Amino acid sequence: MRPPVDKGSLALSGYVYAVLAFIVIPLVIVIPMSFGRNDYLEFPPAGFTLKWYVEYFSSRQWWNATWLSIEVAFLTAICASVIGTAATYAMVRGRGRLATLFQILLIGPIIVPHIALAVGLYLFFQTIGLSGTIPGFVLAHTVLALPFVVFTTAAALAKVDANLEAAAMSCGASRFSAFRLVTLPLILPNVVSGALFAFIISFDEPVVSFFLSGVRYKTLPRRMFEDIEQNLTPIIPAIATLLIVLSIAILLGAHLMRSRTKN
Repeated sequence: MRPPVDKGSLALSGYVYAVLAFIVIPLVIVIPMSFGRNDYLEFPPAGFTLKWYVEYFSSRQWWNATWLSIEVAFLTAICASVIGTAATYAMVRGRGRLATLFQILLIGPIIVPHIALAVGLYLFFQTIGLSGTIPGFVLAHTVLALPFVVFTTAAALAKVDANLEAAAMSCGASRFSAFRLVTLPLILPNVVSGALFAFIISFDEPVVSFFLSGVRYKTLPRRMFEDIEQNLTPIIPAIATLLIVLSIAILLGAHLMRSRTKN
């Protein structure tokens, strides 16, 4: 006799597969379009060519936008990992009512719609002169990336016994030295993993970058939006394919770093 079918499990499995299909199907369409020969988007593509990748790598405008995004993402990863690690330590080791408020403030950028956050940051940065500048990009992207660094680091810090730091301080080490010599090496893989997440979040961020970009500084996502409006060619799917490969590589790197902590 067959066991009864769990309708709830079937519904959940169907929902999961539907979500996966919703995520994967656009990739299946975008990647082949990047190899099309014609100057317009078509699926399936007619023929096969790499000229759109060559055009991207040989274009000074595209490379200026790419290097700006890399610079902003690198600085964002550093700022978010340093601030996020310090904030996580205060949140996990701290006590009192302020700890809960601190957690709410840290996850705020995830809850607040990015369009609302972008408008607020634009008006504020316009007042203090940071709109359209690299420090403005870094500050805005750090705010967006902080929650992911905090969540990643907190998962490791919660497993570290606080008595290890207490033992180090009983031997004469300061609190900072105890954290640097005892706790930080134990959570470092998660900190690096959070920094990788911060890098890819900053590099791919379109909404806030669109509001903060000026005439001189335009990130890669902003440049892509402009090209979509003015001259939509397969170079956009080509860049999107490269971004997909970059994202997968960084996510795999983050997974390997977290695996080191578990082992």
